[in-house]
Amino acid sequence: MQIKNYWIFLGLLSGLLFGIATPFSKILLFNLNSFQLSGLLYLGSGIVIIPSIIKKIINKSINFNSSNSSNNGNNNINFKETNNFKNNNKNLLKIVLIVLFGGILGPLFLMTGLSHTSASSTAIWLNMELVATAILGIVIFKDYLDKYAFIGLLFTFAAGLIVSWGNGFGDIFSIIFIVLACFSWGIDNKLTSIVDGYSPETITFIKGIFGGGINLCLGMIIAGHFIPWNLLLYGIILGIFSYGISIVLFVSSAQNLGATRSQILFSTASFWGIGFSILLLGEPLTLNLTIATLFLIVGIVITNNLVHTHKHKHLQMEHIHTHSHDDEHHEHNHSSLNDIKEKGSDKNTDKNKKHIHKHIHKEKEHEHKHFPDLHHKHDYE
Repeated sequence: MQIKNYWIFLGLLSGLLFGIATPFSKILLFNLNSFQLSGLLYLGSGIVIIPSIIKKIINKSINFNSSNSSNNGNNNINFKETNNFKNNNKNLLKIVLIVLFGGILGPLFLMTGLSHTSASSTAIWLNMELVATAILGIVIFKDYLDKYAFIGLLFTFAAGLIVSWGNGFGDIFSIIFIVLACFSWGIDNKLTSIVDGYSPETITFIKGIFGGGINLCLGMIIAGHFIPWNLLLYGIILGIFSYGISIVLFVSSAQNLGATRSQILFSTASFWGIGFSILLLGEPLTLNLTIATLFLIVGIVITNNLVHTHKHKHLQMEHIHTHSHDDEHHEHNHSSLNDIKEKGSDKNTDKNKKHIHKHIHKEKEHEHKHFPDLHHKHDYE
């Protein structure tokens, strides 16, 4: 399963980039309030997507002009594009909630908790995001959690408990806000994994610009003064890497592995955060941290190498996401090369090319190993 390993790698990388944000954010919070920093971080995540958005606009303009030329003056309305727009509108509520919980409340709660406790303690409690995602998935979104995923979840949560026991639980005020951040991002994670009308880049851009903009404006009003240019630059740069690129990688992983499994990979952010806190802030390396890391590794290996198999049915559907044609689900044809947006894959093998566009899945019933990803939200007996 080479394609699966690719999404696992993206999930781990997203955790690394997000993990380094904790110690660097702690440093910035000495001069910024929680609203300001959370706003800058998410504005950075939106800014990093702007080149991709511009490229899409240019490509659509070129394709539109080419289509008009080929029609030789035919002024018929493109009903296919109109229907696609209507399909995207069905996900509007999900996008609004993603912005609210993932772009506004999540980072604000985290920065509030971080401002009152150490970076390592914050990194430890971020493991609660995994638990929150799993609980919300089972209770609200009707996800299926097989025994291997459950074992991986227990190992990951145990890792957080072990390392927390060694470093102390911090004050209750900070813990409450960090847990609230985890549940906010848990809601964000579940909604993100089932949004099929928007690309990962679009979700990140909307969440970053609107969520970040709102928090930054509130932070400026509270502070009563403008942010110094050097702090403004540092916050945006950190947001570009730790929230922009990291979020895009996580969204891609979640849509292909399922939110709970991708969240287990992302939960390595806690240990990256502790590691960089040791290097940057001089916090001690403990035996508990080493044991907890081993527990987390076991959880990741179990969850991502043992999947379930059963006969299941796919209904006909139309959506958009990054995909390739080397699996059992994407068997559609492309009318032109303009339908394909490559994502840096092997150009010598067409089936392995990763691209993104609207496509239709025909009704199909089959049996194979799979995760509860975007294509496998079916009911289980």
